[in-house]
Amino acid sequence: MSIISLFANASLVVQSVMLLLLAASIASWVVIFQRGMALSRAKQAYTAFEKRFWSGVDLNHLYRELPSEEEATPGAAGVFRAGFREYSRLKPKSSNADAVMDGVQRSMRVTLSREEERLNIHLPFLATVSSVSPYVGLFGTVWGIMGSFQALGTAQQATLTTVAPWIAEALVATAMGLFAAIPAVIFYNRLASRADQLLGRYEDFAEELHSILHRNLHGRGSNDA
Repeated sequence: MSIISLFANASLVVQSVMLLLLAASIASWVVIFQRGMALSRAKQAYTAFEKRFWSGVDLNHLYRELPSEEEATPGAAGVFRAGFREYSRLKPKSSNADAVMDGVQRSMRVTLSREEERLNIHLPFLATVSSVSPYVGLFGTVWGIMGSFQALGTAQQATLTTVAPWIAEALVATAMGLFAAIPAVIFYNRLASRADQLLGRYEDFAEELHSILHRNLHGRGSNDA
């Protein structure tokens, strides 16, 4: 009895369960590879921008180097763009340093919120697959066990041959549920941890930028803003 023959001879309900779990497994692997590459690119972009930021470049010059579209400046570059833009807008208009820095902080907080959403996109799908797949597989298992009991009830003589196909397809449904759930939960935890670490680095950068702009506003910084 191969898996293909078990699937071909299974009941319609168990076949539907197997197909659903197979589709969920394929989709979760697509998400895993896509998010893994996206987080790797985001980390590389952060490292490159941080190196450029701390190279001693003039902040006005660095701001002009960035694209004008928000979508083109994700990560720490987007945080810097939002904070420095608000700083440049409010500084000539207000003599209240606290009001200027509050505006800068709010602008960076909004950008950080967008970055958090960007980093965690599609990860809830992995969480859903990891939590739901075992129960979907269990439903197929229960259905297969019910079929085996029905086969026993209608058989004149209870033999292993009578119930073996039903038991086998029930166990295959359970295995497919675990096959979909285990990679999803492993990579969800790993990708979510990487996203949280990167977001934490964005938040640290925002705090450092806030301190630099605060010192510049009071004329005590060495950077020209």
